[in-house]
Amino acid sequence: MIEITSLNDGRVSDYTHVGDPLWLLERGLFVAEGRFVVRRLFEAGTFEVRSVLATPAAFAALDDVLIVSRCPVYVCPQDTVAQLTGFNFHRGCLALGERPPRIGGLDCLARTRCLLALEGVGNPDNVGGLFRVAAAFGTGGILLDETSGDPLYRKAIRTSMGWSLSVPCARVREWLAALDTRRVAGADLIALTPDRLAVPLADYVRSRASDRPFVLMLGSEGAGLSSDAMAAATVRVRIPIAKDVDSLNVVVAAGIALAAFGNSSPVSESLSSRAT
Repeated sequence: MIEITSLNDGRVSDYTHVGDPLWLLERGLFVAEGRFVVRRLFEAGTFEVRSVLATPAAFAALDDVLIVSRCPVYVCPQDTVAQLTGFNFHRGCLALGERPPRIGGLDCLARTRCLLALEGVGNPDNVGGLFRVAAAFGTGGILLDETSGDPLYRKAIRTSMGWSLSVPCARVREWLAALDTRRVAGADLIALTPDRLAVPLADYVRSRASDRPFVLMLGSEGAGLSSDAMAAATVRVRIPIAKDVDSLNVVVAAGIALAAFGNSSPVSESLSSRAT
């Protein structure tokens, strides 16, 4: 524990930029905020942690992981944390993690029974929510295209409750080619769509072998999946909803679909292979 008594202490100068995602990205950093998420960052063991900034109360709550950590842990009062970060922060602690050169690789997703594949899902709340849903239903990982949001963006990490630090993921340029590789290997490519001509979810679940691997393809709430993605799918599936409602939030839709598929293997098993 290193006590900080001055806002001008150079050791915590990085924390004056935690609200600037471009600054963080350029320096290969990301921010985990809040006691629960910081604990998950350490317990996941996926990323190196550069340092932690905590109030005395937060330090006491996390002492079991912070005391054994190899990174500096800076402690200062709540008002000092707020002044350093530039916003009224009430969660007691922040950690700066080091980004890998790239987000995962396809090898970390190679043997998973179920994947989520995101195309153009840019909203950080939705990205984070999908990682949380993936963890809840034991999904093996998430495949992102180049236009989907950053799982290590501060808001995405917070919305995911820290699961974007644990659920394996990969971002690939040739997203459709990666999906085709899964199809050739025997996986169903399931495009989730509100199109009323698509197969109702319950009907499709009843018709397929429960042990068959699959990829659940999800697009942005506005445009949905692209025509190329829809063409690549082996089946188009919809969740029946009221006629006067056009669609569901993508996180809600993913949760309903995964629950229907019964993909309820223990999260600990699905996270045994983590992105590096």
